[in-house]
Amino acid sequence: MSKKFSLTAEKRDGAGKGIARALRREHKIPAVVYGDSKEPISITLPLKEITLEYHKGYMFTHLCEITVGGQTHLTLARDVQLHPVTDKIIHVDFLRVTPKTRIKVDVPVHFINDEECKGLKAGGVLNVVHHEVVLECAATDIPEFVEVDLTNYDLGDVIHMDVVTLPKGATSVLEGDETIATIAVPRAVVEVEDAPVAADAVPASTEKKEAE
Repeated sequence: MSKKFSLTAEKRDGAGKGIARALRREHKIPAVVYGDSKEPISITLPLKEITLEYHKGYMFTHLCEITVGGQTHLTLARDVQLHPVTDKIIHVDFLRVTPKTRIKVDVPVHFINDEECKGLKAGGVLNVVHHEVVLECAATDIPEFVEVDLTNYDLGDVIHMDVVTLPKGATSVLEGDETIATIAVPRAVVEVEDAPVAADAVPASTEKKEAE
C-alpha cells in the first residue's frame, strides 16, 4: 500500500496569469485535480505546505488526500511546475486514483550490502546507470524503492534489470537485460596494466655498469 500525506485546499474560481500572481502574493498556488472520469476541480493550496511535501522527495510516489469543501479526493501528484528563476512551485497537477488505476512511475533504486560486495572491497567503483526505474503498477500500491543486493558482485560485473525484485503486480518498462549498474575496475589499475613497455627500456643499474 502506498504511503499517504494530506492537504487541505480551497476551491478556486477562474484562471489566468493575473489570478495566479494574486494567489502567489498571498503565499498560495493554483492547482488542479483531474481524472477518474470526473470533472476537473481548480483548487488553491498553501505554498508552504506543498513546498514542504515536495522537498521531502516522495511527492510523486506517495498518495495525497486532498480535502476540498468537506470532500476528500485520493490523488497522486503528476506534474509540478517551478518558476524558472526562483524554483518556487507555481502549479501542481493531481490525478484522482482508485485501486484499479494503473500508472507509470519513477521509483528509486537502492543498492544494499555494499560493505559485503567483493568488487567494492577489492577497490572497485559502483557505476550507477539508472538511479531510478520506471515501473507500471497500481496507483495505490507504489513501492517507495526497489533494491539491488551487491553482495556477490565482483570487479567488472554488470548488474541487469532482471535481478531487481519487483513488488507483486508491478512490471518494469526497462527490458531484463538493461544495465542498472556496473562494478567498475579503478582507473589507476587499468592504466598501470595497459601501460606500454618500451622495447629498449634498460634498468638504470645496467646502464651505469656498462658506462664503467
